[in-house]
Amino acid sequence: MAAEGPPRAGYESLDVSSREKKAEKIKAILSRERELSGASVLEIGVGSGIIAARFAELVRPLGAVWGVDIRDSRLVKEGFQFVLTESASLPFEDEFFDIVLSNHVIEHVGGRADQLSHLREIGRVLKADGVAYLATPNRWTLLEPHFRLPLLSWLPAKARTPYVRLARRGKRYDCDPLSRAELLDLCLRAGLDAGERTVEAIRLTAEIEDVPRVVGRLAEAPGIVHRALLPLVPTFNLVLRRGRAGTSDRRPVSRRSGAGPGGGAHGDRPGPVDTAKSRGRASPGRSSGSS
Repeated sequence: MAAEGPPRAGYESLDVSSREKKAEKIKAILSRERELSGASVLEIGVGSGIIAARFAELVRPLGAVWGVDIRDSRLVKEGFQFVLTESASLPFEDEFFDIVLSNHVIEHVGGRADQLSHLREIGRVLKADGVAYLATPNRWTLLEPHFRLPLLSWLPAKARTPYVRLARRGKRYDCDPLSRAELLDLCLRAGLDAGERTVEAIRLTAEIEDVPRVVGRLAEAPGIVHRALLPLVPTFNLVLRRGRAGTSDRRPVSRRSGAGPGGGAHGDRPGPVDTAKSRGRASPGRSSGSS
């Protein structure tokens, strides 16, 4: 899920406990939006594979989970299909997934044009009645989450890498976090209706994850306090659905001939394509129970 240019750093979390708790939080949010059992699920930026594997358990026996990433960092490889990708373009046909997960990915794909492409691809592969979960750090959070440096993402883009180097935390800052207004604007331009779930996520985080006491206290505060603090929260959590026709500035994406459900040489269960060798897109089939 990276833009063209220098290789982007890997920021995937490989802590098993934290990924399991993150999966439970995402499950709690999405289960209030639709039935999970039997769903076809795509996780963009699969990382450790723990979230994809957990969702594979939730959607079985009739559902299937696919994961894509630009590198293979999986700790768990069973239960879902995995495809290596080279860009934000997803190697799947239009309208094939009931659920799409984009958990702390959009800030890593590149600049605003790449982030818009990321959202458009989510909308393209999402079924008409599907739902997507998107989480991303807030540009205006006080402590930048990747390098743990105060106000890092507040700085102009050109000043961020020198700050990282001066603090001896790394050689390059290649993230591009969004403000809430920027994120919502990109969703609108991508033709996606964004439902705010940040307050709900704050409460779930306090219930499920290990958080500092101050976060627990904040989670217990009235909703009006949460809404007032939305511009400064560390992470935004959205539920996305495809918007009504005419709300997007996206150019239409054509379907590859003969590759729809039940069509083409592969019928309704073709496997993933090798994106390094083919520009075609795959239709998701049922998971075979292994990577």
